[in-house]
Amino acid sequence: MRKLLIFAMAVVLVAGLSACGTGGSGGSTGSADNIKVGLNMELSGNVASYGESGANGAILAADEINAKGGIDGKKIEIVKFDNRSDASESTNVALRLMQQDKVSAIIGAATSNNTKAMIDLSTEHKVPVVSPTATADSVTVDEKTGKVHPYMFRACFIDPFQGQVAAQFAYDDLGAKTAAIYTDTSSDYAKGLAASFKKAFTEKGGKIVSEESYVQNDTDFRSTLTRMKSANPDYIYVPGYYNEVGLIIKQAREAGITAPIMGGDGWDSPTLVELAGAENLNNTFFTNHYSSQDPDPKVQDFVKAYKDKYGKEPDGFAALGYDAMYLLADAIKRAGSGDSEKIAAALAETKNLGLATGTISIDEYHNPVKAAAIIEMKNGEQTFRTKVNP
Repeated sequence: MRKLLIFAMAVVLVAGLSACGTGGSGGSTGSADNIKVGLNMELSGNVASYGESGANGAILAADEINAKGGIDGKKIEIVKFDNRSDASESTNVALRLMQQDKVSAIIGAATSNNTKAMIDLSTEHKVPVVSPTATADSVTVDEKTGKVHPYMFRACFIDPFQGQVAAQFAYDDLGAKTAAIYTDTSSDYAKGLAASFKKAFTEKGGKIVSEESYVQNDTDFRSTLTRMKSANPDYIYVPGYYNEVGLIIKQAREAGITAPIMGGDGWDSPTLVELAGAENLNNTFFTNHYSSQDPDPKVQDFVKAYKDKYGKEPDGFAALGYDAMYLLADAIKRAGSGDSEKIAAALAETKNLGLATGTISIDEYHNPVKAAAIIEMKNGEQTFRTKVNP
């Protein structure tokens, strides 16, 4: 009886783990003809919009690669799991992908906190992790030692670059000489952008006249916005995620704040328009990794393929998920196998790879060197304003 009970419990555990995943291209059973790639993405929870777009982009890229014969004849096999927008669950998913599914590499997560949850495991198991969209410095570099995490990579530019671009645009293009900063202090992403913006803006001669903060899931920002309005800034920087930013913009306009408002790529979600209202978003801007209106042929080919597969316009998270898969596929091909350590070494040597979000090279900190786009919102629609090179 005791043996039967143990066996039954084991069956239940395995079934429960299997139920957590959803098949991407090729399902979740491996073979000698496949290269397994894990997807650890936010498919539910607070930032599900990011994870869904990133996963869609990665799956589209894998489908294209497989349709052309795969990598040296081997197909990419995706094993996809939902981390539920939670760092602890992201760790659990990564452990499952590395230990049980034996993936060669992982793409994910969408946010910095959920990606950082995989750092120790990536080092321990020597499995490379490529985040499409985690922009915090500490994703690839240890904050205390300054050493590079050997198996952590990303397809997006980092927070300091976004903050610098926003400061340059505010001061030079918009003519702002004073600014207010409204930061989500529960987010490493938001704090990183705020710090880099403040440094770059003041170095150009600008003055910060108000600094305020909120935390994730706050919904009422009116009293803080009233204080901010009294400081009369030329420009307001809100480097948060769309859930709170949409409400902040709506309540700011209702409070009579007409100054331009700007943020980072965390704004890039259709839900932003639903929360803020199309008219309230006029005179707002954000830095992003690409624009679907960019005439570059690689961009337009991606946009068409994404629309054909999913029936909607791809956002920046979709483009970066797409690029993350192609970045990984290029490294696998140069590595000559699905061996995780060889793939990590090849990723670090990436040079001048043309992708949908631009031509990139991976620097010594495992970050891509690439351009940034400035997106302007006009009546609820994203419009391409300009592109800023590093």
